[in-house]
Amino acid sequence: MRRPSNLSLPALALAAMLVGGAAGAADYKTTAEAPTLLYDAPSTKARPLYVYGRDVPLEVLVAVEGWTKIRDVTGAFGWVPNKNLADRRMLLVRVPVAEIRANPDDAAPVVFRAEQNVLLELGESATSPGTTATPGWVKARHRDGQSGYVRVNQVFGL
Repeated sequence: MRRPSNLSLPALALAAMLVGGAAGAADYKTTAEAPTLLYDAPSTKARPLYVYGRDVPLEVLVAVEGWTKIRDVTGAFGWVPNKNLADRRMLLVRVPVAEIRANPDDAAPVVFRAEQNVLLELGESATSPGTTATPGWVKARHRDGQSGYVRVNQVFGL
């Protein structure tokens, strides 16, 4: 049996770190149309589990041949046809009432309050060029036009 050279061991370690780092970042999509069905297997002949409306954020787990396995805000798993998913980033309020503030600070004035299950559009993210992110906060906008900052632990979709 051949022993690996010392040069290949650092390369393997680096590859393992890169794969591990990429696996830690969650990917989200939203439902592109209403109704969107969640199935228990990647087939339209599978048993339907849930019906979603438009713009519902879903965590992408794996994509396979025209289907995506997702997890929703309740923790439910299932399969959605890729044609029913969009790249638009939406957030869903997870707490009874989220306070959306003028600035990313608990002392900032409240712009508006959003009740549980209200959809918000993701604003500037920590990775947007030219933005200065405050850890624990994200900019969000309501469909009525109001915008502000919400605590990341109060929403699903990040």
